[in-house]
Amino acid sequence: MIAAISILPARLRRASVGLKLGNIAGECTAIVLIMPMLLLVAFWNGFPLIYYDTGAYILEGLGRHFLVERSPVYSLFLRFGGAGHSLWIIVAIQAVATAFVLVECARCVAPRLGLISFLALCAGLIVASGLPWYVGEVEPDCFAAIVVLAVYLLAFHAESSGFLRAGILLVIGGFGAAAHASHLLLAVGLWVALAVYRAIEGFAKSSDEWPKPDLAKPAVLIAIAVSLMVSSNFYFTRQVFVSRAGPAFLFARLLQDGIVTRLLDDTCPRSDYRLCAYKDILPPTANAWLWAPYSPFFKLGGFSGTRAESERIIRESFERYPVLNASLVFIDAGRQFTSFRTGDQVEPQQWALRSTFGQYLGPQIGDYLSARQQKGKIAFQPINLIHVPIGYFSLLAVAALLGFTVWCRDHRSAAFLTLIMLALMTNAVICGALSNPHDRYQSRLIWLALFAVVLTVAQPADLRYRVKNAGTLQT
Repeated sequence: MIAAISILPARLRRASVGLKLGNIAGECTAIVLIMPMLLLVAFWNGFPLIYYDTGAYILEGLGRHFLVERSPVYSLFLRFGGAGHSLWIIVAIQAVATAFVLVECARCVAPRLGLISFLALCAGLIVASGLPWYVGEVEPDCFAAIVVLAVYLLAFHAESSGFLRAGILLVIGGFGAAAHASHLLLAVGLWVALAVYRAIEGFAKSSDEWPKPDLAKPAVLIAIAVSLMVSSNFYFTRQVFVSRAGPAFLFARLLQDGIVTRLLDDTCPRSDYRLCAYKDILPPTANAWLWAPYSPFFKLGGFSGTRAESERIIRESFERYPVLNASLVFIDAGRQFTSFRTGDQVEPQQWALRSTFGQYLGPQIGDYLSARQQKGKIAFQPINLIHVPIGYFSLLAVAALLGFTVWCRDHRSAAFLTLIMLALMTNAVICGALSNPHDRYQSRLIWLALFAVVLTVAQPADLRYRVKNAGTLQT
């Protein structure tokens, strides 16, 4: 972290010493300086990072082929954001959005934090977490964490942030929630948790003054996301809907957990499922069911053709095996909660994507093929020797610090830490139980735990005051 700060020009370092995030100069300077830091991994790679899904988003956005399994919101972002000219424009926009939300969160939680200290914190996040790997990737994953922080800021700090900042947070958070169906579910889950908290706080007979969340502004964020999803789907299909891919992903998870096979064994042939004809040759994993070319999924019509039967099988499986389903949801969510290795399927992918990229990205194909990722020169094992232990430590630290802040009645810090932990748990349920566990689903959020811990203890004078007055401190 110190090395990262030392590369700043001497004049800039001297000018930055007195800057705080709580004033406009420090705030703007931080956003400008953090943005390129968030793209360091992409710069090192020589090209924005690519995931397998990137090809589908490009095909949908630039090729105008509607794909039911991909968010057309992010696809249209690629099209109108300039992906056809350069994917660097896309990750630069993602870096600006992330930098803005990071700075606003730090400004609200720790307003006396100095610019140099904040730069050191961000440098630490870049080294110790997957944050720059997602910001520099042409994929909507980086927006999952942005949605969490935007919901928190709009719920607890919108008034102090001011109209302009709150408006920007609504735009960024609304787009981020619309960029992927799981992000929208995450935002809705957090809003429900805030509503329950607000109701409990209202009925509780306590002398303690817990911060009261504003439910209206996060609701507006969700409304913006839904509007974007509906309108973008209508743009492609002339039909009104939010998403139609959910049943296929949930079915795939039930298949991987063995429930589909058990149901078919118990009910075929009298159930008259089309899948009965394939029950002895079903793929063993969710990914193989959805993407392997030999999968019966494609013979039965893919996402659209299997939708009705998938919904019927899901419904019957929950009716027949409620206890088994509940236990597997708990197990899969737990697996997802503790799976957050960086680099999940960030590997050479030109064998699958070169044709699409060559057709729609034109002159960029040379830089794409010469990047470290496509040459197989990225080793994640040593990276995860750092990221995974720090991820586990951060989870434990959030839990411990949450207990401490509740004990000493630092309610605002407790509310922040609670929302971060709830976000991680909610994401694990959404992705682990409604889809199936993958490291990238939790890795894209786990850095929030470290960020929240450092911000909470960022001002030593405040921390000493809390310790000294533990048990009597009021919010």
